[in-house]
Amino acid sequence: MSGTQNRGVVRIGLDDTDHVDHACTTEHFQRLLSMLERKIDGFQVLERRLVRLWPFAPTRTRGNAALAAECEVDTGLIDELNRLCGVFTEGLAKEIELSYPKDGQQPDPCLLVSSVEAPEEWYWSTVRKEVSVESRQNALPEGVRIHATNEQPAGVVGASAAIAWVPDESATWELISWRQPDKIRTPRSVSDESIIEMSQRFEGTFANRDPTTGRGMIMPRTNCPVLYGVRGDSAEELLAAHRFLQSREDVEKCDSWAIHRTNQVSDDHVLGYESGVVVSVPIEVQGGHSSVRVWDGTDSRTLVAFSESGAVNSLLRRSRPGDGIDWLGLESPTGEIHLERLRLQSPTPRLSSRPECCGKAMRSAGKGQDLRCTICGTKQPKSWLSTTPTFPTAHEGWVEPTAANRRHLARPLVRGLPEAANPQD
Repeated sequence: MSGTQNRGVVRIGLDDTDHVDHACTTEHFQRLLSMLERKIDGFQVLERRLVRLWPFAPTRTRGNAALAAECEVDTGLIDELNRLCGVFTEGLAKEIELSYPKDGQQPDPCLLVSSVEAPEEWYWSTVRKEVSVESRQNALPEGVRIHATNEQPAGVVGASAAIAWVPDESATWELISWRQPDKIRTPRSVSDESIIEMSQRFEGTFANRDPTTGRGMIMPRTNCPVLYGVRGDSAEELLAAHRFLQSREDVEKCDSWAIHRTNQVSDDHVLGYESGVVVSVPIEVQGGHSSVRVWDGTDSRTLVAFSESGAVNSLLRRSRPGDGIDWLGLESPTGEIHLERLRLQSPTPRLSSRPECCGKAMRSAGKGQDLRCTICGTKQPKSWLSTTPTFPTAHEGWVEPTAANRRHLARPLVRGLPEAANPQD
């Protein structure tokens, strides 16, 4: 039993425990919290959080997410909590050494236990730009205890961002279920019919299927322990959707599950849309990617749309010098803007054809001469007919990638149109 009746809130953060072909940080966090609930009298998880981070992070893990939990515990048991977290981290180090593939980038986990409120700036800087391990580790105050397998663990950046995140009205939820151990590395059994019916029954869930391909999006395509993740606007509806799935014979039974509050579809990683004028013809490279140069009133910038971005790529390729466009995207480490949404605001007219006479286009009579009808001989000064192109009008002209090709952080257009960038951000 606890030696004190004083209760306090601690925040636990974890990041960088998975490999592209092995394990999952969400499952490790589930193991950790379940162990703490069993071994510490009165330990209670108040809320779990899943935080997606800066998409260009050089040491990002597969889903580029970190985990956190707000927990309540007797203050007299904080030392025991940290001891158990140390034991967990040591076991994790052995698991990585013995079980993880040795090729490629190895995980560099970090587990944080904080009894103080973390600066919210830790979250905003980590979701919008690169943060060095050294700078973040040096910023940890005395009230934050670090458990890691290395002296400067890469996971400290994500773990600290996760404990610093303050959910607002843009926050959503995700219920994650994990597979039974003997099922891992076997094909997942979640039928298309079950996903379709779940989507119809529980309208507050989203990103269940890609409407353009019909492919289910709630199951990973890797060997990780996750069975499925269902996203939605309320924890209550996610629980009901999960119970519905688990009641069906065509859905694999899970080993455990948990609900997380998330920053997914929040657009927290971007500052708002920007505007400019196209100043170059689109360049297309092998693979279908395209790029143009634009002038934003101050600087010349390069916008890039990858082939996977679908309608964004198509619209960018149809742009021409003089077009006024709006874009929402993320500046890459090389300075290019990787587009996430695009809108043609004011297209410049396109030259289409010569004037017609007698049902046929008139032709030039020669250099410096008028146009001439080849049938009746009528002449007129040289000119071209022009047309103003028409483009998609849904969502007030904005286009976006398909559901399967959007970032976890990107807010779909059905959830609201982009707002202009605020220079003060």
